[in-house]
Amino acid sequence: MKASWEDDYEMPDEVDFSKLKRIPNPFFQKFRDLNLVSLDNDVAAVFPDSEAVNTVLRHVIAEGSYVPAKKKFSKAS
Repeated sequence: MKASWEDDYEMPDEVDFSKLKRIPNPFFQKFRDLNLVSLDNDVAAVFPDSEAVNTVLRHVIAEGSYVPAKKKFSKAS
């Protein structure tokens, strides 16, 4: 059942969002600090969890078969 104020309320044609209070997101810093990487579906299907992915990546790094590509930076014009 609707509350009585809902029956009487009419949405204004325009709403000025600039006058609304801003509320800081308490989770922003937590998510910003996370180092997230997304896997393609075929790769994600092979690994049951993030621990398995990390184990394999540590083996590859220790073996020395992975050499990260150097980043190319364009010169500022």
